[in-house]
Amino acid sequence: MQSEKVTFKNHAGNMLAARLDRPEGAVLATAIFAHCFTCSKDIVAARRIAGRVAAMGIAVLRFDFTGLGHSEGEFANTGFTSNVDDLVAAAEYLSGEGLQPTLLIGHSLGGAAVLRAAARIGGIMAVATLAAPFDPAHVVKNFGAAIEEIRKDGKAKVCLAGRSFTIRQEFLDDVDKTHLGPAIRELKAALLVMHGPRDQIVGIDNATEIFKAARHPKSFVTLDDADHLISDPDVAEYAAGVIAAWAGKYLGIRPPAPPPGAPEGVIRVSEADPEGFFQDIAAGPHHHVLADEPKSYGGSDRGMSPYQFLAAGLGACTAMTIRMYARRKRWPLVHVEVDVTHDKVHAQDCETCEGNSNKIDRFSRQIRLRGELDDDQRQRLLEIADKCPVHRTLEAESKIETSLG
Repeated sequence: MQSEKVTFKNHAGNMLAARLDRPEGAVLATAIFAHCFTCSKDIVAARRIAGRVAAMGIAVLRFDFTGLGHSEGEFANTGFTSNVDDLVAAAEYLSGEGLQPTLLIGHSLGGAAVLRAAARIGGIMAVATLAAPFDPAHVVKNFGAAIEEIRKDGKAKVCLAGRSFTIRQEFLDDVDKTHLGPAIRELKAALLVMHGPRDQIVGIDNATEIFKAARHPKSFVTLDDADHLISDPDVAEYAAGVIAAWAGKYLGIRPPAPPPGAPEGVIRVSEADPEGFFQDIAAGPHHHVLADEPKSYGGSDRGMSPYQFLAAGLGACTAMTIRMYARRKRWPLVHVEVDVTHDKVHAQDCETCEGNSNKIDRFSRQIRLRGELDDDQRQRLLEIADKCPVHRTLEAESKIETSLG
């Protein structure tokens, strides 16, 4: 993923700070991420989701709303309506860059904002919300005793997440008159609602109301262990993966043409965690897996190791080759199961190995066949296993060409 700092003007003329996260390859679609109330574009959920979605070939613009983070303007003069206006300005900026957005993602009050903004941004095909309130006025509950002071004096200081913000009466009036029901019912895009039952800030009943108000296509996914800020990296990673997989269906993403000599396309591996070994692996728009190392080797154990992928390729190819042969022969093979293990062994343990290496790679396969097969058929299928293309590739000498892109 390539992350680029950009700025754009909102409708009031303030410069808003943003990051445009681009995929390593071709840009297949574009998304906008709207952060939670008083948060910023750099919270854990925003970074994780942007990274995963970018790994699918979708560029993501995440920006600080007016008066927050590194954006210009006075937060005290903003409200829900100005947040929606900021989203529209973000879409206009992207369109001017040749990146028409088709996906909106919003967290908390940002989720409510994307639901309202979708109708004002042409071409939106999918909207995803995380921990979003059905009623934007829900955020007022966090102001506590300051509400009376705001109503009396027109403004007051409110402490939110350890920081002090000035909230004006205009903000209260703005959210009081905002009702999302009609906007959700008229949403002309697929909707994904994500929420945690343990959310103490915005209850999960809000997700129920949003889901009930929406028309199909709509989906609901629970974030079982999530707090409101989705601060746990593992939960954020899960949410990111779900959004990325779901969005691919509704955005109609198609992979770029593969380069010559790669008829099955390109396998793209993108670093997902520069502090560890976690990797995103994408094969076109429809296939996505994770790679990692065990915790004992400094990884986070959130995916298979590279050698496990290699062993998996051998096992899968073995089972497929056996199945194809049995199908052609019309033999009564009911089920194939292959266990593969990998380790390093001393070179003298291999009678056919060549070269000066002290150790070689050894893959051990145990094949189990179910069905009314006679001994000759079982033996023949064991022989066929050695004709698996991946088996032959591993036994042969391969050439790897490397270049800088």
